[in-house]
Amino acid sequence: MPSLPLRLAHAPRFSLSARPLLSSARQATLFALTPLALCLAQAAMAQQASAPAADAATTAPQLQEVRINASTENDMGFAPVEAQTASKAPMRRLETPQSISVVTREQMESRQITNVQQALQTVAGVSPVNFGRRGFDDLNIRGFRSTESILVDGLVQSPGMWAKLQPYGYERFEVLKGSASVLYGQVQPGGIVNAVSKRPKKEALSEVGVEVGSFGQRTLQADINRPLSESGKTALRINAQVSNADDPTQLVYRKDRWFAPSLSIDLGAQTDLVLFATYSQSEWMRQQGITPYGTLLPNRNGTLPVTLFTGDPSFGVYDVESTTVGYALEHRLSDAMTFRQNVRYQTEKGTGNFVSNQALQANQRLQNRQATRQYLDYDLLATDTSLLSRFEALGVKHQLVTGLDVRSGHSYQAQRRCTIGALDLFNPVYGMAATCPTNLTSDAPEKLTVMGLYAQDQIKFGQGWTALVGLRSDWSTNDIDDRVANTQTRQKDSATTLSAGLVYEFKPGWSAYGSYGESFLPTSGLSFAGTPFVPETGKQWEAGVKYEAPGGQITGALAVFDLVRQNVTTSDPVNTGFSVQTGEQRARGLELELGADLKNGWKITSAYTYTQTEVTRDNNAAIVGKPLNLTPRHTLTAWATYKLPQYPRVTLGMGGRYVSEQIGSYPFTLPSYVVADASISYVGENYRITAGVKNLFDKAYYDGAINANVVSPALPRNFSVGLTYFF
Repeated sequence: MPSLPLRLAHAPRFSLSARPLLSSARQATLFALTPLALCLAQAAMAQQASAPAADAATTAPQLQEVRINASTENDMGFAPVEAQTASKAPMRRLETPQSISVVTREQMESRQITNVQQALQTVAGVSPVNFGRRGFDDLNIRGFRSTESILVDGLVQSPGMWAKLQPYGYERFEVLKGSASVLYGQVQPGGIVNAVSKRPKKEALSEVGVEVGSFGQRTLQADINRPLSESGKTALRINAQVSNADDPTQLVYRKDRWFAPSLSIDLGAQTDLVLFATYSQSEWMRQQGITPYGTLLPNRNGTLPVTLFTGDPSFGVYDVESTTVGYALEHRLSDAMTFRQNVRYQTEKGTGNFVSNQALQANQRLQNRQATRQYLDYDLLATDTSLLSRFEALGVKHQLVTGLDVRSGHSYQAQRRCTIGALDLFNPVYGMAATCPTNLTSDAPEKLTVMGLYAQDQIKFGQGWTALVGLRSDWSTNDIDDRVANTQTRQKDSATTLSAGLVYEFKPGWSAYGSYGESFLPTSGLSFAGTPFVPETGKQWEAGVKYEAPGGQITGALAVFDLVRQNVTTSDPVNTGFSVQTGEQRARGLELELGADLKNGWKITSAYTYTQTEVTRDNNAAIVGKPLNLTPRHTLTAWATYKLPQYPRVTLGMGGRYVSEQIGSYPFTLPSYVVADASISYVGENYRITAGVKNLFDKAYYDGAINANVVSPALPRNFSVGLTYFF
């Protein structure tokens, strides 16, 4: 395999050629506006019929828990006590029978986070893997790849994942670990990441920031919120960021342009509506890593600099444009019932050009390579309509979420595989001409339609008992038009998944829990016999203990889990070039997390993860019983800030992480490493200055590998200084 594919073979795919895109957009608009119009009409009638009741509902404290506009408290501190991803409604983490972690806005700012991988470094069970800084948000959760399971505001994204998320635009990241298909459908078994967007607030806020750093980092960003009505319910918020950066690797760079306006509209006390849009444009030279021979492993010709670029800048770059538009609606039908609908229409278009490493020649000097041109055109309409009900029956309290999840999208991802000359690693010469075929090497537009019905009930009974039970049924149809093979295939899948968990708060602030969950993910492709692959499945058992101090100043969690991934595609031992679904993989482990917001000026977040992975069944007998790639047995991470009592405007930050030895790609392993980070910030009357250094001691290490031909050097020591002005 010359390079890491953009998605796994089993990842869900959406396809469309460029020509029908306009009509699809019109259909999407009509589809989205119809339910919105019905809901707004219903909201208007309810408001006219019962204005006094609306006023009463506004003051009811339980209604504030489900408002669209995120409260500031949920986005501050290092010890958040609430999350909504596990139930599509706010829920105490103490009462959630599954491991869920939250990275708040304050944590990200204290660490000067610039991408999702950095943001999740302090989360137990998450391994932000490095595939050569290829330009995407790559990560593993509980030993399994989860790159295609990054959601935004509870809705899945286009599975192409070419557009990176900009952390500046999000209030927090919630990580729900383990199988999570009951609420979210087709997701990978290790878990999901839910990015919660910044949305309009009732209070005015304005900030403009600039940041400069190592390797040519230059960032300009702004976050402006303005209430447009006396009540503040009508408000406009605009987030924007422009960023340019180079890379330690020669000739590698990245440019990002991102803009995200959102508007909340006052439709009365019973209704919350937010309209939103985003636009992003990115250009980057893909960094593919470097051969392990001469870096991690010996090379008879000498040592190679890890900053060596093994591609060719003359072949081209990635240039991708992404847009989204949608709305989030909540209408309170009564004090105990809330109707909610989230709709997002997303497009991604662009081209990608990169040169990947193949096997090193026997002289260990000439690097064989392959050049690839890619063409992308995606669109995806995702909708989630649900009803949140709270009621009591026979002395038992229920919080029931029922909903319909519908997605429809197209994708067109074609490519040309080109030939390019080998690179002399010890005397590189760039500008080699690549020879590309006239016809496309792959050309297979796809259309995918998915519908899921789900229900999940949080049940409180007895003294301190909480149960969470969910059930989901999914149906999907994927039409594939392979223009190269001149074949049309329709793949239809269905699945029923369930989850169940029980929590017991055995003393105030202490709870114990156990849970079971399932996931499924359709697998594209056919066997040698022409039979479509069945969905990949995941099954997880988990148990643990959680702690929440009075006032929420300290939170802690311990979890043990056993997760099995089944129906994994492996190479067909009889028919070369084909696959069969005989693979099975397993991950078991223990996770510890601690968060603290102490009154003495300290704030701490820390995590320890023990993960034991194993290939339990595969047609390649040599890897059966071996650990999975890029799954360290031990990881330990911590980050703390301390506000100096003598100088309360000054805050120091310090932390680091330890990662044990891990298999990069058979037959080599990546050595263990320890990395330290530090920061200092000063807050003035209307500004904040933050300076930070990552990899403080300039540790040289490798934090990823694409395949046996490529390892990924991590970033050396790097600095950044940021100034934010508030007005």
